[in-house]
Amino acid sequence: MVEHLVFLTGHLAKTRLENVLAGLEKRDFTYDIVDIGVKVAALMTEEIIKRRLKCPSAVDRVILPGRFRGDVDRLTEEFGVRFVRGPDEIADLPAFLGRKGRAVDLSRHDLRIFVEIVDASALPIDLLLERALALAEAGADVIDLGCLPDTPFSHLREAIRRLKAEGLAVSVDSADLAELEAAAEAGADFLLSLTEHTLDLATRYKITPVLIPAVPGDLDSLGRAIEIAREAGTEFIVDPVLDPIHFGFAASLGRFIEARRRWPDVPMLMGTGNLTELTDADSSGVTAVLLGLCSELSIGNVLVVNVSPHTARTVEEHDRARRIMYAAKQDGALPKGYDPGLLQVHDRKPFPSSKDDIAALASTVRDVNFRIMTAPDGVHVFNARGHRIGRDAFAFFPDLEVATDGAHAFYLGAELTRAEIAWKLGKRYVQDEPLAWGVAVPEKTEDRTRLAEAGHTLRAKKEGK
Repeated sequence: MVEHLVFLTGHLAKTRLENVLAGLEKRDFTYDIVDIGVKVAALMTEEIIKRRLKCPSAVDRVILPGRFRGDVDRLTEEFGVRFVRGPDEIADLPAFLGRKGRAVDLSRHDLRIFVEIVDASALPIDLLLERALALAEAGADVIDLGCLPDTPFSHLREAIRRLKAEGLAVSVDSADLAELEAAAEAGADFLLSLTEHTLDLATRYKITPVLIPAVPGDLDSLGRAIEIAREAGTEFIVDPVLDPIHFGFAASLGRFIEARRRWPDVPMLMGTGNLTELTDADSSGVTAVLLGLCSELSIGNVLVVNVSPHTARTVEEHDRARRIMYAAKQDGALPKGYDPGLLQVHDRKPFPSSKDDIAALASTVRDVNFRIMTAPDGVHVFNARGHRIGRDAFAFFPDLEVATDGAHAFYLGAELTRAEIAWKLGKRYVQDEPLAWGVAVPEKTEDRTRLAEAGHTLRAKKEGK
């Protein structure tokens, strides 16, 4: 049966909503648009909806504006019809309807993240534990304790026991056999990085090794290590080793492909730090490409490092990337349109409204409150007194007539600066909302069952400050 939808909106957005819905191709639903009687759709409340909405017959879903602040479950119970929030912007409605309301599931993945604490030997136990717990919160599945050459790690055993007591999986990466043996005795879960010559250590302690070539780039030696592990009945992971750009990167990619061809079913690991850490580029894009390669080659483990400040959120980036790649692979689709978490500097659809859309909206405004929007031609500021377009936040000031209103001037300066940054970078700007930086910045949790609190300048006015 054809689904029948009801879209709730306000005066200012109604015409735009009508045009977007009318322009949809191959629409597989019928619909009604209900102007609930408020100017701005996001300002409708539960009580307004309960008082004013009379649902047409045979309704399957009621689509609310994405910024509606209220309890959709209570509305569903009140009307006996399912209420859902749509997208924040009308421009995103076609994509929302194309999925017929089905949310993208990013709860699943098939990739384990090892995160190395490279200076573990130099950290006191309490600080090491604090950092490990923070990394686990960011997405790490295994905490890797890095051992530095010629640097004693006297508290290695205690560190492993404390981390294990917190429920954390632990690996140890060292070239020193004595340190590796101490780690095995203390109960580490994995040892990095063993070769055909040192593999017997993992066999004796029944611990999972990560195997690397005995000679850099030599897959034959890696193959011998695999055979030794198999004969001993030892579970293992292989790492053909990813090299930095200009130091064997292309050849190392070939090794991963060849390793998968030779050993179709062996568990593999890729260390991504040689690319993310040693390339002056935003790490989110590098991570997306590398984890796309992992997805194609069924590489189920990555070793992540964060030493350089420019990779400060690399664990979160790997966590989001593994979920996006898994969802896309399950769908047999491109990793596109699933989640914007790795789109940190730019957005795919930075301008939800065209300059003509904004002009039409500006012509309907009858009050002196400033609206700020962006379009390809620049930043738009408008109210009942006029409509200004510019590309420099400071250039607007002489025309805004707020020189004697310090709080308002401060607010407009902050908002216009944010709008200018968004316009220049190609990011989406929404007045009174922070810019979205993906996983590069911790996401602000927002309770949309409650009305937003007044901003600082409005509170200051109300309090007479």
